[in-house]
Amino acid sequence: MWKRALRFFFANRIAQHVVFWMVALLMMTVLYSIYIKSFWASLHFSIYFWMIQVVYFYAVGYWVIPRTLLKRKYKSFVFSALLCGLTAILLFRLVEIFYADPYVYQFLNKLNQSIVWDKIQGSVWGQLIRFSAFMNAAEQTNMVVWFAIAIRLFKLYWERREAAVEAELNFLKSQIHPHFLFNTLNSLYALTLNRSPQAPSVVIGLSQILRYILYECDTPTVKLSKELDIIEQYISLERLRSDADLDIHLGITGVVENQEIAPLLLLPLVENAFKHGVQETVESRWINMQLVVTGTHLSFKISNAKPKSVPSKPMVPKGNIGLANIRKRLQLVYPNEHQLRIYDEEEDVFAVIVEIKLDRQAEADFPLSTGEYQPELAQKYE
Repeated sequence: MWKRALRFFFANRIAQHVVFWMVALLMMTVLYSIYIKSFWASLHFSIYFWMIQVVYFYAVGYWVIPRTLLKRKYKSFVFSALLCGLTAILLFRLVEIFYADPYVYQFLNKLNQSIVWDKIQGSVWGQLIRFSAFMNAAEQTNMVVWFAIAIRLFKLYWERREAAVEAELNFLKSQIHPHFLFNTLNSLYALTLNRSPQAPSVVIGLSQILRYILYECDTPTVKLSKELDIIEQYISLERLRSDADLDIHLGITGVVENQEIAPLLLLPLVENAFKHGVQETVESRWINMQLVVTGTHLSFKISNAKPKSVPSKPMVPKGNIGLANIRKRLQLVYPNEHQLRIYDEEEDVFAVIVEIKLDRQAEADFPLSTGEYQPELAQKYE
């Protein structure tokens, strides 16, 4: 029952606001009751102060901020916020002068009939402009309200940040779809020109991959086993259009059935390896892939032959969405929970190693890195 109530609370913004302001009213009442020794009497006039704070908060949080601060009208924001604040303080003092202070004085007088309370001495105007009382009203009016506004600003910042990250992730994923589709259609076109009997198999394989990309990749994570099935399907398509001398190895170690991963995270690495490792300029065409799952950590190592005519520098040409896309998506989806290593020191081997903490609650047992070349971590591929 209580779990259901908690889920409702965290999912319902109105419930959160109601609870927050009820707690604020309770705290205000308790503080005043310590002074006048009566909880119900404190509640009686605290409600008026509480109503001023509620109106003050929603005026600034849901009217001033959206119309000024979020539109980068900083001068208008400062002016409007100060105007709301001064108005709230003035109302707070008027409630004190005409209602709360006389009400409190009655209770204090019952406790001690000889008490003289300087705060209520003098004319209305004199009480209104009394500096000490004005500053006390400013503190009481703004403390709870600006605490709530700070929460509001943090939530707005977080929502905008999440929206920006989501938009960028969708953009990166949208880049993968046409990139993969164009490459595969080019392969299919070449097979149909030659009237190859392999063309129907390519169509079937392509339809399966497209179904996965279009209908199953709209979630934050997918089954790792499904992602590997698509990689194997893609390898099968490449085998159909490649020569017999192509040597491809995919090794999988560990339990993958219950693991999940961001969709289309590993496929661009495989595609990049085929693009650069299966060219006519490559003397020995081979691709070696090794995926290891240990607990909640995934390690994917892929290496391929490097064309002799390509100079020794990272194979990430301008405009290439492969490795650059992967690097950016890793930073967005797995911040501080991944490694990306690129090895391009040898003349005939290009390798990439990706390590990911699949379970974000688990403790990482490998050092985090920004992806610089580290020879001590390099592994040879046969």
